[in-house]
Amino acid sequence: MSFSHLNTRIVVCIPAYNEAASIRDVISKAKRYANEIIVYDDGSTDNTYEIAKTSGATAVIRAQYNRGYGAAIRALFQASRDKNADIMITLDSDGQHDADQIPDIIEPIVKQECDMVIGSRFLTNRDSQRVPRYRSMGIKTITRFTQYASYEGITDAQSGFRAYNRNALSKINLFEEGMSVSTEILLRAKEKNLIVKEVPVTISYDIKNKNRGFTKNPISHGIGVLYGVIQFVSLRHPMAFYGLPGVILLIIAAIFINNALDLFSRTRFVSTNMILISVGASVVGVVLLATGAILYTMIALLKGKIREDV
Repeated sequence: MSFSHLNTRIVVCIPAYNEAASIRDVISKAKRYANEIIVYDDGSTDNTYEIAKTSGATAVIRAQYNRGYGAAIRALFQASRDKNADIMITLDSDGQHDADQIPDIIEPIVKQECDMVIGSRFLTNRDSQRVPRYRSMGIKTITRFTQYASYEGITDAQSGFRAYNRNALSKINLFEEGMSVSTEILLRAKEKNLIVKEVPVTISYDIKNKNRGFTKNPISHGIGVLYGVIQFVSLRHPMAFYGLPGVILLIIAAIFINNALDLFSRTRFVSTNMILISVGASVVGVVLLATGAILYTMIALLKGKIREDV
């Protein structure tokens, strides 16, 4: 694809944390495919900021302290909006993503086939085999959970190599500050009925002097992402998430109290266990129903307020 003929404003966004060893090469390759390069330095303790400024980045945002990957992506989304980007691309600063694959990432958007593109590590056997086994298992597990709440066909919910068109940039508003932002983006894209497509990309895991950067313990990362999915779904469908379990618990409570009363009428024996289970299930059921109703009402009022303001 020839970029000289694209009447499109392309902004490449690079979140970075202590990546002084690799940021220069990443910027150098990426700027061949972009009108602007924006780097977000997330409070690095090395000279990532200085190197980024002198390596061709058109803008370098510097956080005073390490806020997290999600905060970096949020800031880059806003910066791309401010730059009136037609296409925003995100890629990692450690050199794992190949900037020469940017044409492949943006091609579906240029052809107006979708609003968002994910560079997936699992669309071809060759790329899949490059992913270390422990990473592959973790990513696929997180992706499976994400599929239930967003797009069933996605294969790589945690890829940071992505592209967004102007429509996606305007509709995706983020709140997460940690690594779960990658999943939040998909959840919010689904909520806004955005079209998402994946293209195969090759990730390099044999980088010398690899810094941990934004990476986290895979177990804590997975738990954080799962919590984010649950939190999002509970707010999106409060009556189903809270109300349905509440109704089930009330039914269970009714069954146990009925059995306790039947037992007492026949034998005059008071089953403390049945009564306690009934009371406990009733209390939790009522609380869940009330929570679902309150959240549903608040969300409905908020949506109404937003429509009035618009």
